[in-house]
Amino acid sequence: MAQAPPADLSAAGPTSHVYFSQRLRLHYVDWGNEGAPPLILLHGGRDHCRNWDWVAATLRDEYHIIAPDLRGHGDSAWSASGHYTMANYIYDLAQLVHQLAAGPVSIVAHSLGGNIALRYAGIYPENVNRLVAIEGLGPAPRSPGGEPRKSIAERMRAWIDQTRAYSARQPRRYATFDRALARMQEANKHLRPDQVRHLTQHAVNRNEDGTYSWKFDHYVAVWPPYDMTRDAIAELWTRITCPVLLVYGNESWATDPSTDGRMAYFQNARVLGVPGAGHWVQHDQLDFFLQHTREFLR
Repeated sequence: MAQAPPADLSAAGPTSHVYFSQRLRLHYVDWGNEGAPPLILLHGGRDHCRNWDWVAATLRDEYHIIAPDLRGHGDSAWSASGHYTMANYIYDLAQLVHQLAAGPVSIVAHSLGGNIALRYAGIYPENVNRLVAIEGLGPAPRSPGGEPRKSIAERMRAWIDQTRAYSARQPRRYATFDRALARMQEANKHLRPDQVRHLTQHAVNRNEDGTYSWKFDHYVAVWPPYDMTRDAIAELWTRITCPVLLVYGNESWATDPSTDGRMAYFQNARVLGVPGAGHWVQHDQLDFFLQHTREFLR
């Protein structure tokens, strides 16, 4: 599907700011236009807030856009314990909304960010006007005859083993920026060259020896052995009162919420399948995504 050129990012970009949550110094960017309706953009796992730049540059005249880096990601601080839970992520979002006195807000969120936003909207339904969640529901429900859930002992042992293994792992270093760029392209073959370069520029730090490493803490990939149950998460979905747009890419691993049963938990939701898009819908089909998101937010 042909796309128009991306929004001009050479205009004045966002300003960087800091807020604190559970003693962590967390970063966000503010695209200005403070008198406009607030819109929070939440990125996914091992990503960063500047992945929203094309979306933000297009919508900045209509909304006051805030895009945070999740803890352990981008320019936000890392957890000293290397422990990252959904409760922590939700608290960080609650703190951001509270400290900015921004509620009620609209939210556009991707993957892990979508999971956070959907739970937050169930906890604080009065704080969210509209919510666009791109593949934020998590894995599809298990089939009735599927593999049973592991016991807490099995999950704890697996988590301990994985955490111990990660303690010996060093951040990956790339000898040149171009090698990091090539890894970014490998991760998503839908990306255009200009997208790859922009995303990589904001995704890496340069080390003292001149090599490049990703900004995220590699411990964010270690999922805690316990979380809300599926029933508890579904209960939060039922509490969401605002309109919800559930987006998924037709070429992604995500399933259609209208056919896998999960849409039924929402009071007011509709589903948007995006042709020609993988997991990063907002990059793979930017114009299509912006058109439908803009209509929905209005």
